[in-house]
Amino acid sequence: MYGSCAVSRSRSADDRVRRSGRKSPRARREARHATHINHKISKAVVDVAQRTERGIALEELGGIRERVTVPRDQRARQSAWPFHQLGAFIAYKAKRVGVPFIEVDPAYTSQRCPRCGHTERANRHTRDHFHCRRCGLAGPADHGAGANIATRGATAWAFVNMPDPVPA
Repeated sequence: MYGSCAVSRSRSADDRVRRSGRKSPRARREARHATHINHKISKAVVDVAQRTERGIALEELGGIRERVTVPRDQRARQSAWPFHQLGAFIAYKAKRVGVPFIEVDPAYTSQRCPRCGHTERANRHTRDHFHCRRCGLAGPADHGAGANIATRGATAWAFVNMPDPVPA
């Protein structure tokens, strides 16, 4: 009655699963959960973009684990989450319904002022708060970074869709 009772497997059984190269049942369950949540998030994002007739600009999500620091109690959750998968889901769903999608370079988006363009590390003196040293704009850091990503997306989209020059 191993399969239907709440008794856990022996240590040697866990070792065999690990040596076989397969994921444990718990790891597979967590992967399915993350995939399901990523599908729900991507569907919601694309639905809003389609309804409001706007495009989607995302940061290039590669290397996010190396760039972002999180509190100790959140490290396991952040390490296990498939960020690239979320970006891929948004990309294919956007393409399927005809919503413009572009990935932009995230460099300095959280340190750059969306109003005046001043970029300085001191603009973001805490993790959550942004305050421009030049023009005084202040607010949540994520809002400014989001505005900068949107601006970069619009600019990059114009270059991507620029017509080829006519030969003289």
